Amino acid sequence: MALMSCFELPVQQPDRDMSVQEFKVWIKQFDMDHDKRISPEELTEALESLHMWFSSWKARRVMKDADADHTGFIDNKKEVEKLVKYAQQRLHMKIHQS
Repeated sequence: MALMSCFELPVQQPDRDMSVQEFKVWIKQFDMDHDKRISPEELTEALESLHMWFSSWKARRVMKDADADHTGFIDNKKEVEKLVKYAQQRLHMKIHQS
């Protein structure tokens, strides 16, 4: 996995403040299989890109909170909204409306 990341395109990092739309664009960069849903592994990659400690554990916590239909993926509008709220409240990301 580490070797593959050397050859992948660089992922754009979010600024300290971002809009909800910018957050959605940022998180979509981690949909590596382009299935229009975020898996726990893809979420872990997103958190690792922010240099967060315990990113795998945090990703599991986010999934537990945001995955309302228990499919194992963040795959609908309601779940993305829950992901945004979780990122704001628990991961202390500065995400604003508009």
